[in-house]
Amino acid sequence: MEAKAIAKYMRISSRKVGIVLDLIRGKKIGEAFAIIKHTPKAASEILEKLLKSAVANAENNYNMDVDKLYISEAYANQGPTLKRFRARAKGRGVRILKRTSHITLIVKEKE
Repeated sequence: MEAKAIAKYMRISSRKVGIVLDLIRGKKIGEAFAIIKHTPKAASEILEKLLKSAVANAENNYNMDVDKLYISEAYANQGPTLKRFRARAKGRGVRILKRTSHITLIVKEKE
């Protein structure tokens, strides 16, 4: 049995989120929280909130034991990109891409 939490349209690049996801994939919940708390990345704050949500889903919806949970899957897919323009020299404009991502965390119980 598994429980999941999904954060959609997060205003951070999926590459930046992937760096932190690689650190916590396969880890126990307590260890994952410790890693996220001590990782100085912008994605850490988002992932901490998402991990709390996944644990709450597991506990409340599926009656899983929180002490036996581990992160079985963690991935970030690219969401829609916001396209903006910045004024440049000689009347030109340069496109700015503000990327978004859809982040998924799946937790399972260790047997």
